[in-house]
Amino acid sequence: MQQLPAGFGLEWTAMSYQERLSGAQAPALYALSLLVVFLCLAALYESWSVPFSVMLVVPLGVIGALLATWMRGLENDVYFQVGLLTVIGLSAKNAILIVEFANEMNAKGHDLMAATLHACRQRLRPILMTSLAFVFGVLPMATSSGAGSSSQHAVGTGVMGGMISATILAIYFVPLFFVLVRRRFPLKERPE
Repeated sequence: MQQLPAGFGLEWTAMSYQERLSGAQAPALYALSLLVVFLCLAALYESWSVPFSVMLVVPLGVIGALLATWMRGLENDVYFQVGLLTVIGLSAKNAILIVEFANEMNAKGHDLMAATLHACRQRLRPILMTSLAFVFGVLPMATSSGAGSSSQHAVGTGVMGGMISATILAIYFVPLFFVLVRRRFPLKERPE
């Protein structure tokens, strides 16, 4: 490592300073966001086990965001981290559509596997429509040019990559996760 000449110093300022400060907070922020999403899902499903099938799809979206950002040669900056938080919520959204419908069908007396497959067929079009609309909505951010485009590239690319992978992979993995979790932790009948 080289030494600076006498009378010169090194200081983090502006964006570099902010990124340095926020870098240490990112893991705690991600953990907190996952916890909040999990608790909201636990309240929605009135179960501690069913939200796991939804939360297991979140890494699929995060992997897509990281892969898309890496392929474009972008850095893990504050803007990308904001996009990553968005991907966490949006990845769970697609899974919620399938799990909610499968839960309803199963509660009506349908077999777990049949209810899950029916939910996938019924929810495929809404999932694809909302995901494609979102991907095309952030496409201008990912391809922008001009002032401030680097921040838009980071958010747009991360969110777009995360949504594409979460959508494609969730169609296959959410039913698998849901059936595995429900078989391992069956819902208990509640007296009315």
